[in-house]
Amino acid sequence: MKTSEAHPRTLWRDSSAHAGTRLLAEEAAVAVSYNGSTHVVLMATPADLEDLAIGFSVTEGIVDDLSAIEDVRIEEFDLGLDVQVRVREDIAERLAKRRRNMSGPVGCGMCGLESLEAAVRRIAPVTATTRFTSACILEASRTMEDQQLLNKATSAVHAAGFFRPDTGLDLVREDVGRHNALDKLIGGLLRAGRTGSEGGIVVTSRVSVELVQKVAVAGAGLLAAISAPTALAVRTAEETGVTLAGIVRGRSFECFTHPDRIKPDVCAHVA
Repeated sequence: MKTSEAHPRTLWRDSSAHAGTRLLAEEAAVAVSYNGSTHVVLMATPADLEDLAIGFSVTEGIVDDLSAIEDVRIEEFDLGLDVQVRVREDIAERLAKRRRNMSGPVGCGMCGLESLEAAVRRIAPVTATTRFTSACILEASRTMEDQQLLNKATSAVHAAGFFRPDTGLDLVREDVGRHNALDKLIGGLLRAGRTGSEGGIVVTSRVSVELVQKVAVAGAGLLAAISAPTALAVRTAEETGVTLAGIVRGRSFECFTHPDRIKPDVCAHVA
C-alpha cells in the first residue's frame, strides 16, 4: 500500500482562497497475527511492517528474542493488512489465553492489556554504559528532522531514530503512531543484528510510560524527546535505568533521570 496520497484543498491566506492539493499521510488498519490468530489491530502507516511486528512482539513481551519468531509474512486485503507472525507453539498457547482479555484497537499503546500489573510491568534495568555529549544529542534530534521524508511531505507522522555518539543518527522509522514508529525502529535494529546498548533513541513526541518501557526492553540507555515526559514516565525511567532527556529543541534540553550518561564537562546545568 502507498504511504501518502494527494488530496485537493483550499488554502486561505490573507483573506484570499487558493485552490491546490496537499499530500496526506496514509493510515491503514494493520493486524498483527500469531500462528493464524489475530492478536491486535493497530492504525499505522503501511511501511516497514516487518519491523513493526518484530519490534511490537519484543517490546510487548510476547517473545524474548528473535529466535522465537519463525517467519513473518504480510497479506493485503481491501480493509487493511495482516502481518502474520509464526512463533513457537508454547508462545501461541500463552497468547490464546491472553487474547480473550483483549478487545478493540490498541493504537494508544495501552488499551486491551489484561491487567493493571501488565500496564506497569517490571522491566530489568538497563545496563548500557554508552555515554553521550549534549552536542550529539542535539545533533541527533536536528538530523532526524532532516531525515523525516514522509513527514516533510505530509506534516502528519512521528519518527523514532537511533544514534551512536561516534557515528550519529543512522536509522529512522516513521509512522502516524508514536508507539508504532518506536516499535519499527526497534524491530529494524533487531533485524540488523544490532543492540540498543550501542547508542540512544530520539523521538518526535511527548514521552509516556510505554515509550520508556519499550526503550528499556531494547536495552538503550538514553531516550531523548522533542516534548516533555509525564511524571510516570520519569519514575519509570528512574527505575529502569534509562537516561531521559526531554524538550530537546534548538540548543537546549532538560535531563530528568540518570544524568551520568551525559558527559558533565559538556552538558550544561539546567535550572
